[in-house]
Parts: sequence; structure tokens; C-alpha cells
Amino acid sequence: MSNSNLLKVGFVGLGSMGLGMSRNLHKAGLLTAVWNRTAAKSAMVAEETGCVKASTPADLAALCEVIIICVSEDEDVLQMISELTPGLKSGAVVVDCSTVGIATAQTAAAKFANLGVGFVDAPVSGGSEGADNGNLAVMAGGDVAHLDKAMPALEAMSARVVHIGEVGNGQATKAVNQIIGAGVAQAVTDGLAFAEAMNLPMEKVIDVVGSGASASWFLSYRGPSMVQGEFPVGFKVALHHKDLKICQRMAAQLGTSLLSIEATLTDYEALMADGFGDEDYSAMYRLKKRKFTPRD
Repeated sequence: MSNSNLLKVGFVGLGSMGLGMSRNLHKAGLLTAVWNRTAAKSAMVAEETGCVKASTPADLAALCEVIIICVSEDEDVLQMISELTPGLKSGAVVVDCSTVGIATAQTAAAKFANLGVGFVDAPVSGGSEGADNGNLAVMAGGDVAHLDKAMPALEAMSARVVHIGEVGNGQATKAVNQIIGAGVAQAVTDGLAFAEAMNLPMEKVIDVVGSGASASWFLSYRGPSMVQGEFPVGFKVALHHKDLKICQRMAAQLGTSLLSIEATLTDYEALMADGFGDEDYSAMYRLKKRKFTPRD
């Protein structure tokens, strides 16, 4: 494993996840350079941390041994592959923490292998809170040697890093995470909308249900705010919708469909049509409340 005191890490993509992740790299003494499509964000992080504000992804790559990408779409990842390539040094490792398709991860790995550059697909779970607090869960696919080189950076941003196997397996595992997350969100929002229609004391319901077999992160951390009609963003509706479309395609390739995916996509599309796509995915509660007539 590389010496974390010497590892030079660059970060590409300073959105709601990347901002906290880059700050935790800085706290660990690893952040060398940042780049973001909106230059004002990279300027802010550079001023805050003292790292380099790279003019281009290639300039960032030229300064770093490990480059971490955290962007939104498959197309964004593929664009970053092209833009990083001119500056990459043989022996460097690129780590993609975005949530994208398996084919995108495999394409990236093949292109970088031709340059003598390693690649790890390492999607994360934990939302913006996990990114800010450095306690994300990382699902990593790729060569063990490449993962070992990047491990000091991943450990600085997370509470747990699990090597799932070959490139693409990280993204496949993230699909599992997103499918389960959709099912949990469906169940919790249904249950709490039912409780509210029954005129139950909502804080007590969340407390006692969250202490038993139906406990979940979503119930404990999103339940109290959603029943107040507040949806502070940890993970946007539009982003989970994008992820579930990936999961839907993967399920179709396996010859099936999953109810939790289909129901949640339908709900998210209704929310997005109403202008709530940038709210937290707990905004599903808006829809569930409409189904119930409150008990007299």
C-alpha cells in the first residue's frame, strides 16, 4: 500500500458528494489538486485547502498519483476519461466514485490499461451526510494492486471499503444498494403516511418503530423531517431516478423487472413533473400522503 503521507490525490467533481469527499482528503493531508466544471467551486476549495486549482483535468492528472472522479452521468465519466488522458502518468490509478453503468466502468478500465494506468470503480453510499462526515461505504471493483494504491484516499473518505472483485462489480453492487434503497423508501413513506392518516403521534411512531425489526437509516434520518414537510437534500430525487434507470436496464438484461424499481420510477417521475426533482428522495412522502383520507 502506498504511504498515505506521500500520496498525491486529485479530485474531479465538487458536487454535493464531491465537496465533502475532497475536504476529507484535505484533512488527511492527501489533496493535491481539484477540478470542477464550475470553476468557482474549485477556486473555493483551493482557497480553503491550499491545494492546486487545476485549469484542466489533464493538468490535474499530471500532478497526481491517484485521481478520483465523482460526477453524475455515464457521459460525464466518459468525457473525464478523455480529458484526463493527456496528463496521466504510467502507474497512476483513476478511481471513479460516480454511479454509472457496468459497461462504462469496463470501457474506462480498458482505455486506461492501454496507458499503463489502473482503474477502480468505487461507487459510494451514505449521501451528502456521509460524504461530509467521512463515513461513506465504498463498493470497489478492480485489481487488488490498484485498489491498494488508492486505499489511503478511500479510507480518508469512508468508514468501510469492500473489494467486490473485478471492474464493474462495484457498480453492480451499487445497483443492489439503490434497489434496496428504493424499496425501503417505498415502505417507510407508505408506513408514515398511514400513521399520519391514523392521527398517531408521529415522533413516537418513528421512535418505537425505529427501535425494532423495521428500523432503517431512512426511517431514523429522514422520517422526522419528512413528517414536518421538510426534505433537506442528502440524495436528490433526480439522481436516484437516474440510478434506478440503470438498475432497470440491468434487470431487463436478466430477463425480469422489479416492483420496487418500477414503482419508485413512477413516483419520481411524478415528483419531477411537479418540480421536485432537486429535493431529497424522501419527498416521495408528498405523494404517499395524497393516497390517504385522514381518519376522523
